[in-house]
Amino acid sequence: MRSVGLSILVKKLKKIITAPVEGLGYELVGIEFIQSRQSVLRIYIDHEEGVTVDSCADVSKEVSLVLDVEDPITVPYNLEISSPGLDRPLFTARHYAQFIGEKVNLMLRMAIQNQRKWQGIIKSVDGESIIVAVNQKDEVFALSNIQKANLVPHF
Repeated sequence: MRSVGLSILVKKLKKIITAPVEGLGYELVGIEFIQSRQSVLRIYIDHEEGVTVDSCADVSKEVSLVLDVEDPITVPYNLEISSPGLDRPLFTARHYAQFIGEKVNLMLRMAIQNQRKWQGIIKSVDGESIIVAVNQKDEVFALSNIQKANLVPHF
């Protein structure tokens, strides 16, 4: 499945999955669909009191019911429900704004300065792009060019 088709699928999934997740009292943080021989639909949820294994099981049951009816995915896949974890993925401008000052790993769709992988500190967000301090230099990244972003845990 190409990137554009994948993007459309993720939007469709978000539309049908948000209500059941929020109905159980959780925030839908994001969705990833990884297509391979063993395709995976990974749904990240969060809650102000944390996410437990039982939380994930409850959400999995509800989401499975919706997916069985809507049937938006045409290939076999495994469903995973997960908390964002220490290396929390960032999906929206709101997520980046929430973690200003934190270290982030970025994987870009299209290289900038011949580089697709970047690491730095999130400095600001304007809705369309983010500014990340990379080696004491501010770099601007369009949100639309970010394929994947994760916080870097600090211990």
